[in-house]
Amino acid sequence: MMGCTWNDIVLIISDFDGVMTDNRVMVDETGKESVYVSRADGQGINILRSLGIELAIISTDINNVVQKRADKLKVECIHGVEDKAECMKRYCMEKDVPLKNVAYIGNDVNDYEAMLLAGIKIVPQDAYEEVKSIADYVTEAKGGYGVIREIVGIIKQNKESV
Repeated sequence: MMGCTWNDIVLIISDFDGVMTDNRVMVDETGKESVYVSRADGQGINILRSLGIELAIISTDINNVVQKRADKLKVECIHGVEDKAECMKRYCMEKDVPLKNVAYIGNDVNDYEAMLLAGIKIVPQDAYEEVKSIADYVTEAKGGYGVIREIVGIIKQNKESV
């Protein structure tokens, strides 16, 4: 059961791989990594901002591709995180955002503890069963195919119906 309503959300914290990407990585012969992302998510983040809601990325991976995408989207990115729950608590305390007003989007077991702290727990359709079992909402979109944009549509629709 959701700890809050969609209208209570003031911050979305998202994993990167498996949420904003399809969880695959291309590696060339020099070791450079690339991923596919959805441009729809970028548009979704712009809409979020217009609604007064921020988005931050918390990622376990240490990879320039995560930071480059975050820079392009103008969102805060904390990567190389081993304990996402602790990172989320610190981040929310610094931003003075109650955990109950946070939506967390994750797709795998390293998101589990952080998801338990959030007011709304969201997973992509192709998330692993361990986190799907605690989700308040499962997107129709698979990771990398507009998960953020789908969530933004729900938040916008709920705000307009108030």
